[in-house]
Amino acid sequence: MIDPAEKKYAKKIFDLLGKEYPAVRPALDYASPFQLLISTILSAQCTDERVNIVTKNLFKKYKKPEDYLKVESSELEKDIFSTGFYRQKAKSIRNCCAQLIEKHKGKVPKDFDALTKLSGVGRKTASVVAGNAFGIPSIAVDTHVKRLSNLLGFVQSSDPEKIEFRLKELLPESYWINSSHWLATHGRNVCFARRPQCNICVLADLCPSYNPKSGVKK
Repeated sequence: MIDPAEKKYAKKIFDLLGKEYPAVRPALDYASPFQLLISTILSAQCTDERVNIVTKNLFKKYKKPEDYLKVESSELEKDIFSTGFYRQKAKSIRNCCAQLIEKHKGKVPKDFDALTKLSGVGRKTASVVAGNAFGIPSIAVDTHVKRLSNLLGFVQSSDPEKIEFRLKELLPESYWINSSHWLATHGRNVCFARRPQCNICVLADLCPSYNPKSGVKK
């Protein structure tokens, strides 16, 4: 059973983040669930900024799953080279596209479990797509969400799945989708890993990593 005080603390944190970033949105650029799926696969071990640079031309060339299967793997690898791990990503994208065609009539499934069964799709990618493309309550745990969830005392774990389920326990379902964006945006703008800007942080007084007297255990 979750301590009501912990839920109250978590909600207060995210209410502050919501006021700080009222127009929060996904960092990846996309115009369809399929584009978001491809972008999220490419974002593994790569910055969202780099992915957006690559997909600007990629999505002009590849418009549907069949397009990724018409070219040789080497051509797709060249097109996504700068995102890193390009061979594995190209393989995952091609396999994923084949599965979409064979099992889902070329469409990205809305079902979370069906998403996780696609090649190159784990819980994080499935959560990004389910939440942002289809509005299904989900929490995607990226490096920022992982780091800030620990700093703020929500968890003491580096396991993305444990963090995801912990945040879901603490937060109202209506907060789930934006919670990832709020933490990621705050991590990019203020709470830097190497040198957090605590002096301008809206959460400073509540953060146990900055204020040990906040009363919240890390």
